[in-house]
Amino acid sequence: MRKISLKIFPGVVLLFICGLNTYSQTHTFRKELALLKRVDLLPAYRHNQLIEQESSYDRTWGNDDGFSGKYSYVRKENAHLVLAEFEGPGVVNRIWTPTPTSDILSFYFDGEKIPRLKIRFMDLFSGEVYPFVKPVCGNEIGGYYCYIPIPFKKSLKVVFEGEKIMFHQIQARKLPGMDVESWTGNFSESDRELLSEISMLWSGIFPTVQNYTSGLSDGIETEQKSFTLQPGEEFTFFDKKTAGRIVGFEIDGGTSFEGIYKDIILSAKWDDEKVEAIYAPVADFFGYAYGKPAMRSILMGRQETSNYCYLPMPFDRSASMKLVYKEREGVCQNPVPVNVKVYYNDNGRNVKDEGKFYTVWRREKPEIGQFHTFMEIEGKGHYVGTIHQAQGLRPGMTLFFEGDDTTYVDGKMRLHGTGSEDYYNGGWYALLDRWDRGISMPIHGSLDYSLPMGRTGGYRFFLSDKLSFEKEIYHGIEHGESGNNFPVDYISVAFFYAAQPLKEKMEPTIELREVYLPSTHVYFPQLMEITLDRGMQAILDRGLMFTSFGQGAVRVMLTDVPEGKYKVLVNYHEKPGGADFQVWQRQNRLSDWIPTKAAQETFRENIHVGDIQLTSQTNSITFHVRSNGKSDQFELNLITLERID
Repeated sequence: MRKISLKIFPGVVLLFICGLNTYSQTHTFRKELALLKRVDLLPAYRHNQLIEQESSYDRTWGNDDGFSGKYSYVRKENAHLVLAEFEGPGVVNRIWTPTPTSDILSFYFDGEKIPRLKIRFMDLFSGEVYPFVKPVCGNEIGGYYCYIPIPFKKSLKVVFEGEKIMFHQIQARKLPGMDVESWTGNFSESDRELLSEISMLWSGIFPTVQNYTSGLSDGIETEQKSFTLQPGEEFTFFDKKTAGRIVGFEIDGGTSFEGIYKDIILSAKWDDEKVEAIYAPVADFFGYAYGKPAMRSILMGRQETSNYCYLPMPFDRSASMKLVYKEREGVCQNPVPVNVKVYYNDNGRNVKDEGKFYTVWRREKPEIGQFHTFMEIEGKGHYVGTIHQAQGLRPGMTLFFEGDDTTYVDGKMRLHGTGSEDYYNGGWYALLDRWDRGISMPIHGSLDYSLPMGRTGGYRFFLSDKLSFEKEIYHGIEHGESGNNFPVDYISVAFFYAAQPLKEKMEPTIELREVYLPSTHVYFPQLMEITLDRGMQAILDRGLMFTSFGQGAVRVMLTDVPEGKYKVLVNYHEKPGGADFQVWQRQNRLSDWIPTKAAQETFRENIHVGDIQLTSQTNSITFHVRSNGKSDQFELNLITLERID
């Protein structure tokens, strides 16, 4: 690792004690760092510790959230850009960008004139400068993220020493009335050991409940049950009549929770409350996407055939958990054999200092102009996670994911995002090796990405950066570039802890338990799966431009789309150098030779070239291309499939 230029200020190293309310009086780097591992502390309130975020969002509610750089800084200072100013005491918990540079980022603490921390913007995420190590900092799905805490005693100013910065989010938490030890750059051996433990935990691809059995989650017992669930039945797999805490649970139903019908509901109640604390289709709760397992975080998801959740759930007097198998007429519903393990102990909730665990499941087609709401409640608590499936209701590019997230806490807007994939620590959807498929990271990720199906989704869990509220919270997200202007079908599960029970729930009706399947599918050139035959070259420009040396062929895979009969429509360019093309589905010719040579350039849209029967074995078409004199270029733009009923 490279060394970093730091001005070191000596400080006293304070040991972190594991109990819920046994912290030392001084708030330290180590104490904040431990929150990235101490999942057992998730139920604990943070009294009056409110989150705020500086970001590059368009202040006019448009879509210039960093493209021009106009809204990417607070002010200019000595030819540099001030990105954020926080009045302390507090701590920065998260920094995100999809556009890091080699320019210097300087952090000025407590009104000092000399920055204690100077680092290349890129090196917050590169893993080459300690303590900004992977995977606590890093990048994958188009976004660069950093969760290393940066505490400050009085204030913090973040300055970018470059000419232009684009997209960014800097998230801080206020620590009112606390004695905070500002960042020093000194790291004790115990600090280094703790960071190493966190890195190992975040790197694990086989999470277990034993990773989180500390503090009030220690001393667990296991209750295991095996049963077969019939359509129309429900089965209670955990029922406790005294105070305690669920530390985690695992549900193995094989592949029974997959598919387009999500008819098995997970239900849980604490203390005989009127409304269920958990009430959601199993598939949605565990982060499936459109009928397939998708999420594998360190806290929740699915590995092999086991669905796991290790979020602690304390209760005061009783807890009951069950599976409910909803009936569906006209569909063959098979019995579902299930194995369940529940990990629990007798440590009841600390009513003054802890909230109970709740979820809000929602599926809606929000009206144009209206946000999709993850959660909106009154009372005290903190928000800890989002799972979100985002389906567009018109074919084409997934522009609905341009929408920003917005969070209001206690009557004030505290966070405003810069785009939907940005909220999930990603960036740049529909680009190769960016937000272009489902990828699971430790506490965030992409659930899916399919241009032909017009859908995507993401998840994010909040550990050190959980969103506290004293009186009320609204947490939601836009759909579309501006004004919520894209028709969508959104499914979300919001996870939070609160002092008060839920007042209502959304019932997953038959229609709401079914995966939406569009009837029109568009394939864009940047993500087409192609195979070139001999005598062909391809260049990606405004479309896919194929050059034929005499005659050749290129196969395009038609992935993701359900089986059925479809019209095939293509968009292409006619121009002076245009070749001839013909469309086949394997050995079946769909079209005659179509010339693309023309005296003037013309864009041809939705030209019907034939019909296909698409199955898992015939999910491709092939373009045969031949030169027309010296004209040897075929420029393909889009392929559209329209379902034939």
